[in-house]
Amino acid sequence: MAKTVQTVSEEGFSTTNQIRDFETSIDATGEDAPDTLESLLAAYASCYVPALRVGGQQRGVDDLGRIEIDASGELNDDDKLESVAFDIAVEADVDDEQGEKIIERAFELCKVHDALKDSLHADATIEGGSA
Repeated sequence: MAKTVQTVSEEGFSTTNQIRDFETSIDATGEDAPDTLESLLAAYASCYVPALRVGGQQRGVDDLGRIEIDASGELNDDDKLESVAFDIAVEADVDDEQGEKIIERAFELCKVHDALKDSLHADATIEGGSA
């Protein structure tokens, strides 16, 4: 099985992406749409949410409730992504030890995480009872 996306740029640095029946826009300059790195951070965090939910279930928390991830990426001098961090807030009451186990399992499950080079694997913190 393969995943396919069609990306078209009529001019400039903006693209329209056809993903099955969905259309998204990305603008490398960030003027008309999210830029490429913002889109990557969104995809990473979006992939991490279901991984957190499954990881929580596998680590004794049946329902994490509302999940909020503040994803940030630090850029190097060449404006390339150097590091990624997730600050995660979940509605469920999760202690530090349980939270770390859920985070670790979620990274094992997240397909975007798996596709990134090691230096871009997100540093993550989790706070329970807060989302």
